[in-house]
Amino acid sequence: MSRAFVKEDDTGPPGQGLPERPVSDHPNYVTPEGLAALEREAGELQARRLDLLARGDDAMAAEELPHVDRDLRYYAARLGSAIVVDPSAQPAGEVAFGAAVTVKGEGGEQTFTIVGEDEADLAALKVSYVSPLAEALMGAHVGDRVTWHRPAGDLELTVERIAYDGADPGAG
Repeated sequence: MSRAFVKEDDTGPPGQGLPERPVSDHPNYVTPEGLAALEREAGELQARRLDLLARGDDAMAAEELPHVDRDLRYYAARLGSAIVVDPSAQPAGEVAFGAAVTVKGEGGEQTFTIVGEDEADLAALKVSYVSPLAEALMGAHVGDRVTWHRPAGDLELTVERIAYDGADPGAG
């Protein structure tokens, strides 16, 4: 049978152990909420680690512990490199990090919030500041038309509103 169809474990090649989670080369900008989420996740992982260690010789705990330790290293690195950006201190009326931007395109209006990489959640309409959509919007003002370069084809969007921290400085 071809090796391509053999299930490998996720510890990497033999003798190398569990691979580290990749860390982005981009600056680690986060909103205050994003920093709190990183801290919360690290705290939950630390609690989980202590629980696993307390279970002693439990084989399931011993199997899970390297995964928890790896994730703790990731979150420690992300917390250590976090650059908190206060959205309320951003330039009113211009799209920048932390903006909730309402755009109008062929599919109607949609509001996206530009956040850090670890905060990005498409289901919640939070996009990473390094995403093609955020890059197209950065620096735009209300009324500006931007081109979102997508794999499915370019899409023209018009900036309708820009808000930071619940305020709506760009609506007018």
